[in-house]
Amino acid sequence: MAAGLDPSWRLPAAFTVPGLSSFSEFLGAAAPELLPGRRPLPTGINADIAPHATTIIAISCADGVVMAGDRRATMGNLIANRDIEKVHAADEFSLVGIAGTAGVGIELMRLFQVELEHYEKIEGAMLSIDGKANRLATMIRNNLGAALQGLAVIPLFAGYDLDAAEPGRAGRIFSFDVAGGVYEERGFDGIGSGSLFAKAALKKRYRPGLPVEEAITLAVEALYDAADDDTATGGPDLTRRIFPVVMTAGADGTRRISDEQSAEVSEAVVARRMENPGG
Repeated sequence: MAAGLDPSWRLPAAFTVPGLSSFSEFLGAAAPELLPGRRPLPTGINADIAPHATTIIAISCADGVVMAGDRRATMGNLIANRDIEKVHAADEFSLVGIAGTAGVGIELMRLFQVELEHYEKIEGAMLSIDGKANRLATMIRNNLGAALQGLAVIPLFAGYDLDAAEPGRAGRIFSFDVAGGVYEERGFDGIGSGSLFAKAALKKRYRPGLPVEEAITLAVEALYDAADDDTATGGPDLTRRIFPVVMTAGADGTRRISDEQSAEVSEAVVARRMENPGG
């Protein structure tokens, strides 16, 4: 029957169970085949059948946290997409970026957004930032079977901790491994194939308490350095007017900086590198 209804047109029992705060658990009971990690896959390694997203970085700053991502998706040695968006708001005070299999990552990110919204509606309160990171870790763990066949997704999660004792330390960053392990990072972190070069650039210039505008510039410069050495990371595309996605999370919520501001910062970085390519 349509929508899973029986001939009596009653909803399945899973839809009438009260108090289930996890949307992914509800989906696992009502329609488990819709979860990213539950779908049957062909045998063998399937890493090359879908586009891959690459470099994401996050930087804690005086007013919260900045997260930025390049716009390139690749399939092997080919550019599959030049303007994919890998950084999104998870909820009002947190951000999530994805690296790995793009399609699975986008689906997981959207499921995570619904998970947080569903919890808040059921419980009448927002999850703590540690609780959000743990929920995301569970979702990654549930995708382990697909990851072992090459369809891995590794997110980067960051947000503003409303319960922080000191506002200057409210910007928090969490990284994950493919098995669902969650680790809090200090200062900055990066994921994806270009993260090695991006983090090397950040290591030399990061300092605690950066103003948010300076952190935005530093993020774009780190992505430029990643693109300089990693073919899967896309640098600022001045011809097509494609620039990094940069978002912030602070006491006032999440914000995506405008395309005009991203272009302005990127063009300034490129102009400086024309004079000094090594930064």
